Amino acid sequence: MALLALIVGMVPPAIAWTKKLMIDRVVNFVAEGVTAWAGLEVLIPMLALIFCFQFVFNAGMQGRNLVEKHLSARLSLHINKLIMNKALTLDLGHFEDSQFYDKLQNAQSEADQRAMNVVTLCFQLLQTGMTFLAFLFLLVRFSPWLVAIFFFATVPSFALQSHYGQLNFRLLSGQAPERRRLIYFKEQLTVDRYVKEIKLFGIGGWFIQQYLDEFWPLFRADMKLAKKRSAISLLWGTLGVVGYLGAIGWIIYRAIDQSISFGEAVLYLEVFEQSHYITQDMLRMFLQLHEHSLFVDNLFVFLAIEPKVQSPTQPQPTPAVIQSYIEFRGVSFRYPNQKEWALRNIDLSIHPGEKLALVGLNGAGKTTLIKLLTRLYDPTEGQILIDGVDLRALDPDEWHKQIGVIFQDYVHYHLTAAENIGVGQIDALSDRERIVEAARKGGAHESIESLPNGYDTVLGKWFADGQELSLGQWQKVALSRAFMRDASILILDEPTAALDAEQEYHTFQHFRQLTEGKIAILISHRFSTVRMADRIAVINEGELTELGSHDELIARRGLYAHLFTIQAEGYKA
Repeated sequence: MALLALIVGMVPPAIAWTKKLMIDRVVNFVAEGVTAWAGLEVLIPMLALIFCFQFVFNAGMQGRNLVEKHLSARLSLHINKLIMNKALTLDLGHFEDSQFYDKLQNAQSEADQRAMNVVTLCFQLLQTGMTFLAFLFLLVRFSPWLVAIFFFATVPSFALQSHYGQLNFRLLSGQAPERRRLIYFKEQLTVDRYVKEIKLFGIGGWFIQQYLDEFWPLFRADMKLAKKRSAISLLWGTLGVVGYLGAIGWIIYRAIDQSISFGEAVLYLEVFEQSHYITQDMLRMFLQLHEHSLFVDNLFVFLAIEPKVQSPTQPQPTPAVIQSYIEFRGVSFRYPNQKEWALRNIDLSIHPGEKLALVGLNGAGKTTLIKLLTRLYDPTEGQILIDGVDLRALDPDEWHKQIGVIFQDYVHYHLTAAENIGVGQIDALSDRERIVEAARKGGAHESIESLPNGYDTVLGKWFADGQELSLGQWQKVALSRAFMRDASILILDEPTAALDAEQEYHTFQHFRQLTEGKIAILISHRFSTVRMADRIAVINEGELTELGSHDELIARRGLYAHLFTIQAEGYKA
């Protein structure tokens, strides 16, 4: 692109100078009485030279367009990979922070196109700058006053346009929350998981109105700034036209006065006219470059975000199997920007092969405890010890390999059934036997086998020939995904919430067998499920209030006994 810019940039001055030589020759031929054919014969080489210059110009422009298209695709790929790879390095805390989404919105907002515009404009400026310098040399040779007119007519306009470009950037960056809400309201009406409620509750029109309520203030703010920018551009554009016409008049005067030849007059008129437009183009490109660069800065702001859960520089070896215990020692946790404690003074030990159930009301802190154990967050206070080693001293990626987990908000991947399960152990994605075995453990095998293409059937309706599953079938797939991982710790957050009583019974009939030799941590509101655990931990308002077996907690007559009794009474009714 640099080479093409340099070559193409020198063509217009070369053509203009060649035309000047031709016109001077024509004037001389007329004065000397040379016949038309004789004169034309002499000028044919010059015409051929202009043709060559024009061909080089056209070929260079087409070549630049081709290279730009190639570079645009590659740069877009590179920037999107940067954003995705950065997102992978960030921890859960960022994704639960609205300010993070503002930065992500600003980074993603045309970042790839803006970056390509910066690259393209730089090369366009190189090309146009080469042409402008050649023209400027010719204009200074004619009259330094013409150069002064250029700067007088264009610099104030450039400064003011730059100012308004900065204001436009600030406006759009400050509108990130509102623009994210626009995307959210639109998504409610265009994504499959919302359609049922939208239609049944008849709230589609309400969401459209919410969209409009967000759109119009943004529109009015944008238009207010655009009107001011247009008015100032018109004012300084008019001043530029006055200077431009004055310069043309001066060139014509010099030609009539015979201070310059007729060919020189034509040359300077063409050079000045092209210089006028080139100057406008260069100023426009500088302004656009400045504005695009401001938006690209948003990308670098996003890429500069550092994860809060840091990997140690010299991590301790991660045990393949827990030998002694997992211990929560004085663990307290408070979510970022929150005053209330989610967990407070948790002391809890979990031993190899133990099945531990976590019980408590919604919002008590059960899932938060799991987030700390899986190191999606670090404790605000206290330690989590793995065989006596602080969890923060282990490599997070290596620790994650030791954990198989299914959260209550598990993901529906719109991939094949085999891929839905196989991503639980990504390096075994091509191991069909292991995938089928995991599906058997999770209870999904029969459902998958009944699909049109078995394990090669695409799940979900987003793509062609996709098959939708029931909620219970999806949960079995997610459970199979957890069993896919050869992990020493299995964490199940409401693993059977979408299963009926019979399916739940069969799942937990062989649960102990499936988790033999592994630590299993189970969160559930069904006491028929949790009573099979070795110990039950009761979390209430962020604190560990009870710990023991089912019989021990029933005898204690605390919160667990109260909740168990309520549920049992419901079954009796």
